[in-house]
Amino acid sequence: MNNFDPNILSGFRLLDIIDIFLVAIIIYYIYSLIKGTIAVNILIGIALFYGIYLVVKQMEMRLLTEIFGGFISVGSIALIVVFQQEIRRFLIHIGKNISLRRKKFFWSFLNTKKTAQMDNGEQIKPIIDACRSMSRSRTGALLVFSRYFDEEYYQSSGEYIDAPVSKRLLESIFFKNSPLHDGAVVIVDFRIMTASCVLPLSDSEDLPPQFGLRHRAAIGVTEVSEAIAVIVSEETGEISFTKDGNVNMNLSPEELEKILKEEL
Repeated sequence: MNNFDPNILSGFRLLDIIDIFLVAIIIYYIYSLIKGTIAVNILIGIALFYGIYLVVKQMEMRLLTEIFGGFISVGSIALIVVFQQEIRRFLIHIGKNISLRRKKFFWSFLNTKKTAQMDNGEQIKPIIDACRSMSRSRTGALLVFSRYFDEEYYQSSGEYIDAPVSKRLLESIFFKNSPLHDGAVVIVDFRIMTASCVLPLSDSEDLPPQFGLRHRAAIGVTEVSEAIAVIVSEETGEISFTKDGNVNMNLSPEELEKILKEEL
């Protein structure tokens, strides 16, 4: 016997389909941002907490219902506090995609991308030469390239320099006996703004065990900002590039140069 009621779909509108589609996109973005991080465990804990609340409420356990209900009543504020890093990352991700599309349109309109890459080639050369030299000598280094200089974010944890990028200066900073070799160098518009910066470490649980503090700091800063980072491993001399929390490992100086020309 067919119990299907055709009137069920009578109130279904095109806007409802768009609504479901947009919610699916938001859920996908949220999942992609928290996948492999400690936020997943927190989300599972919140789901279990809410499930227990529904059970005790259904069983009419008044005292527990009041206690759990008190926490749930301030749930939105608690979620903002607990997931502040993920919310920040989500908003940055959206803004970054909009900025990237706008920039691509701008370059295609002016048709000057190749010219810009040629101009950046001379400025990128000392960075590549320094990375090549430090890779050969297995000198650990972490270079962060930011679009703007946030004094409160970077300068508070490092030494302010504000000097043009040069091969010798980068090698001097990361020389193992230098007082500034620990931490990151922040480069803005091909100027070394600060050295010995302390960066936020990534809390991702999917990182390989061989990743040290430099790699975790590079991943962490690119997760919460629009910065990109270059790492030279002290143990292996391997050069890596990080963007949006993703690591491209075992790069040659030529491959790094090509990437930086596109990114900068």
